[in-house]
Amino acid sequence: GVWVARYLEPEKFGLLSYAQSFVGLFSAFATLGLDGIVVRKLVREPEREGELLGTSFVLKLIGAVVVFLMLTIAIPFTSNDRYTNILVFIIASSTIFQAFNVVDMYFQAKVMGKFITYANTLSLFLSSIAKVIFILLQAPLVVFAWMVVFESFILAIGYVYFYFRNHNLKDIKHFTFKFHTAKSLLKDSWPLILSGIVVSIYMKIDQVMIKEMLGSEAVGQYAAAVRISEAWYFVPMVITSSLFPAIINAKKQSEELYYARLQRLYDLMVWIALAIALPITFLSNFVIHLLYGEQYSQAAGVLMIHIWAGVFVFL
Repeated sequence: GVWVARYLEPEKFGLLSYAQSFVGLFSAFATLGLDGIVVRKLVREPEREGELLGTSFVLKLIGAVVVFLMLTIAIPFTSNDRYTNILVFIIASSTIFQAFNVVDMYFQAKVMGKFITYANTLSLFLSSIAKVIFILLQAPLVVFAWMVVFESFILAIGYVYFYFRNHNLKDIKHFTFKFHTAKSLLKDSWPLILSGIVVSIYMKIDQVMIKEMLGSEAVGQYAAAVRISEAWYFVPMVITSSLFPAIINAKKQSEELYYARLQRLYDLMVWIALAIALPITFLSNFVIHLLYGEQYSQAAGVLMIHIWAGVFVFL
């Protein structure tokens, strides 16, 4: 990722980041908030596997079409040129392959997470190799937009491969779309769609606004800093996932123990966030120059401030 940013330089890297962020504003319509709900239903009603997966697959395809329609409506309200709009629609086409994430839901429900890891690792490895090759070939910006689609495509292929490794090919006939099931799923998921939209706006609107107000080079500087800040966000997810059972067990034992463990967790989160934010604040210039080079010097000031968002993310 750092090498791609160095190769594209701030203006082109900013255009790519903007296109991804603009699509990200509407990405909640592609997922439809179904993931957690479908996993829960698969656990409770395994006999409905084909019906739930088939219905979810069709709903996610419809969601991808909705994303395209909304982009078509939103694009005229921007100051984008034709080339930027092409990048946006190329990246948006990756949402079609998100329909295959229904296999991810199946593996979650069956506690077979290793296959999710295999598929993601394969996708990341092949796309990284391809990016290196295209950098060496001095490929144009549009190729790196297509790489976003390629990564989603490989991930979809990986999911399908590992699903049928654990199933007979004939099982596909059990995949059915049922209107009443679709209605039930959407009835449960609409609050998650709304929260997903709000989260998407919160996470992506900054780069869209910067492009409109300051231009694509400023987006490149900002995006370079944000990528370093957000690189740490996996830490609280890992810790909370690991400690979740212990906190649930404490709740069963006593209210006092439950709140004591919660407090220790919050304390731990804040101290880890501070341990990351303080050094980065003072070393932001060094970190940016080491990773991105002189051309991204403005990103240092952004990183110095943006790294403190991590304290609240950790909480």
